[in-house]
Amino acid sequence: MTSVLVKDLSLNFGAVEVLKKLNLDVQQGEFVVLLGPSGCGKSTLLNCIAGLLDVSTGQIFINGKNVTWEEPKDRGIGMVFQSYALYPQMTVEGNLSFGLKNARLPKDEIAKRIARAAEILQIEPLLQRKPAALSGGQRQRVAIGRALVRDVDVFLFDEPLSNLDAKLRAELRVEIKRLHQQLANTMIYVTHDQIEAMTLADRIAVMRGGLIQQFDSPQAIYNKPVNRFVAGFIGSPGMNFLEGSIAAGSTFSADGVDIPLARYEFARQPAAGQAVGFGIRPEHVALNSGADWPFSARVKVDVVEPMGSDTLVWTKLGSHNLAVRVPTERMPASGDMVDIGFDPMRASIFDSGDGGRL
Repeated sequence: MTSVLVKDLSLNFGAVEVLKKLNLDVQQGEFVVLLGPSGCGKSTLLNCIAGLLDVSTGQIFINGKNVTWEEPKDRGIGMVFQSYALYPQMTVEGNLSFGLKNARLPKDEIAKRIARAAEILQIEPLLQRKPAALSGGQRQRVAIGRALVRDVDVFLFDEPLSNLDAKLRAELRVEIKRLHQQLANTMIYVTHDQIEAMTLADRIAVMRGGLIQQFDSPQAIYNKPVNRFVAGFIGSPGMNFLEGSIAAGSTFSADGVDIPLARYEFARQPAAGQAVGFGIRPEHVALNSGADWPFSARVKVDVVEPMGSDTLVWTKLGSHNLAVRVPTERMPASGDMVDIGFDPMRASIFDSGDGGRL
């Protein structure tokens, strides 16, 4: 069952086209992340769904109701902003109850909703404190609680963790995922952080230039990106790219490097001599494994980056830089000669013209 439906939505600021005929179908209880670089239109799309921006063309439906021109308060949504936006003169309890009092809910209903939200977010001991006496993570929990007490079907999050340090972000990321599992409400979450997107989402909408490039599960986007932009944006470190062409006999050729493509599943068949980009993720390249890989080469280690649980090894394949992610216990030294290997079945090949997946 569809929870949020966006149909042919466009938004213009004067002559500037910000969103371009967007379509988005979010299912009931789904956690969808809008992911992309700054300026791609993800927060603008969220604000259109929330009713904070008027669309130029298109329609928005929430739970089957056309809310395109409804006021935000009438859309049945709860929103959490990047800024906590808490009232400093009020206690946590006062912040949580403020909107409910304005909606003239009975006192016992307000108390029940606050108690439930406080229990879920584990902020019961904080109810009588003011925001100045809270940490950043506690303030963000209160901001989430303020949306939670509205008891709505759809929650919208606009980069709620971006102002927190790395440790707090990781902790609250888990709390938000746990919250979704407990409530089973529809959630739409905006971020530019791919780790947040991959760990939280049921499906990710990767955006660029006001368009959705790919809308799919994290696994599908990671393993089979539809174009080079998505492939390069997802993954840390990013995907390795080699520039070359398709040679006769279904082989990728670049700077004296020939990679057999017999095991690669083409989405569309390339022509012989076609210019393409060959992408392989660092974690899909093996180092000194001794296995019989479809492609292998002997290379010289350039730079070694220890990262704690694993190590990033930089080398060159032909004239192209190549990153290899290896376990820390198998870390080579700079200048070592090592063997690398990979299966082209794990690769992604893109048309050098339109950037689409081949």
